[in-house]
Amino acid sequence: MKIDKLDKQILEYLVKDARKPFTEIAKDLLVSPGTIHVRVKKMEQMGIIKSTSISVDYEKLGFGFIAYIGLYTSRSSTSPQIIDALGSVPEVTVAHLATGKYGIFCKIRCRDASHAKDVIFRINDIEGVENTESMISLEESINSNTGLLKLIIDDGQ
Repeated sequence: MKIDKLDKQILEYLVKDARKPFTEIAKDLLVSPGTIHVRVKKMEQMGIIKSTSISVDYEKLGFGFIAYIGLYTSRSSTSPQIIDALGSVPEVTVAHLATGKYGIFCKIRCRDASHAKDVIFRINDIEGVENTESMISLEESINSNTGLLKLIIDDGQ
């Protein structure tokens, strides 16, 4: 998969604001809006751009309590079933298969500590989960891909 400098510049704009109109990007990059459209479609077909999304402030919606849960699993062969079960827990927003101490590591968003306790108990009840360990997030200080994208662009990858 090869992308050029223009593709990378387009990505830089879209990572900062996925809703930025192609006409504005085109004006800034001195190309036609059609060129931007074609390039974005090409990167979608290549799988580089997976989707566009909005950023929601969950704290303002009453779900500002974040915790990370490490799951000790009975066997790694049960991980796919555990991941499927985690997918049915709406408060689980991210789940990773992991190496090291935990078989699975996930992020939950809840209303408060009491709600998180209930969610953790539900996770503990999933077949194949032996135990969990939780860490409460005091503040999400960084949630950005712009630095990584800048590294990729500057490295000439």
